[in-house]
Amino acid sequence: MAAPLPLSGGLLSRPLAWSRRHLFNSPTNAVMTVVVLWLLWATIPPVVDWALLKAVWVGDPAACRAAGGACWAFVGQKYRLILFGIYPYEEQWRPLLAIVLFIVLMLVSAHPASWRRWLFWLWLSGLALVALLMWGGVAGLPFVANDRWGGLPLTLVLSTSGIVLSFPLAVLLALGRRSRLPAVRAASIAYIELWRGVPLVSVLFMASIMFPLFLPEGVTIDKLLRAQLGIILFTAAYVAEAVRGGLQAIPRGQAEAAEALGLGYWQKTRLIILPQALRLVIPPLVGQFITTFKDTSLVIIIGLYDLLSSTKVALSDPQWRGFYVEGYIAAAGIYFLFTFSMSRYSQYLERRLNRGRI
Repeated sequence: MAAPLPLSGGLLSRPLAWSRRHLFNSPTNAVMTVVVLWLLWATIPPVVDWALLKAVWVGDPAACRAAGGACWAFVGQKYRLILFGIYPYEEQWRPLLAIVLFIVLMLVSAHPASWRRWLFWLWLSGLALVALLMWGGVAGLPFVANDRWGGLPLTLVLSTSGIVLSFPLAVLLALGRRSRLPAVRAASIAYIELWRGVPLVSVLFMASIMFPLFLPEGVTIDKLLRAQLGIILFTAAYVAEAVRGGLQAIPRGQAEAAEALGLGYWQKTRLIILPQALRLVIPPLVGQFITTFKDTSLVIIIGLYDLLSSTKVALSDPQWRGFYVEGYIAAAGIYFLFTFSMSRYSQYLERRLNRGRI
């Protein structure tokens, strides 16, 4: 019978060596490692037991209360309300198709081969089709007022439009803040500091409650449009500061070299300065975009029901009351799916754009 392999040369040698080097290399690290392992042992088994082993996947509230575990049956019963809000039940294939269109547009835009002029027209036609689907009123589709929009489609409409439409304004503000023209610089600084000095909640409140008071009698602006405009103007101020940070990081020699080649201001900015500046500020830009995506949940204060608000409405059902954890976990999973994808894509974009740099 062959003798067993010594521990130093066996399969456990590398894990043990790594553990000694990284987890038990000092008394403090050893104590912290033991504490963390104990916390994991104390929390993971009960969570697995609640979320999987004792969970009810199909059933009624009585079965959920009797099982004592997670009631994923609640999500199965209320998923339409969570995803689509109070949009008419028989027409919910329309917001579903709108979600698919948004995802397709994002996936196409993420591929570098699609960074061409036609991408603008693709987004324009895609957003027009989304509006046609959501509103209806043509091609035999029943009209659905936007006060009945809700859930994930509303979140995507507000966040995507807020991100896309705020970016050009943010670039102009960042350039204006660095302008040599005093009036342009002062106006840009005043705009940025004003919008960054107030919370988004107050912006939405002003857009919904106060702004209509200043309109002429008989003139009204749609509530969704007012909320969208507030999000765009608010987001632009924060994105502008991120872009300005990238502009300040570009060496002055880049601009001087472009001027020596005979490039004008806008040619120099578009071809030389901005591409380098935006490459440097991808992380803060994506961070702001993620914040915008999540901040759409604040539109509940003006009576719009986004994904999180639709989840709250689903939880108000007396029969299913008490299973709020499962509902919020489902909503958090959807938020995480989109935000994590944005974060991972930003890392890919950084690696691609920094390829070949010394």
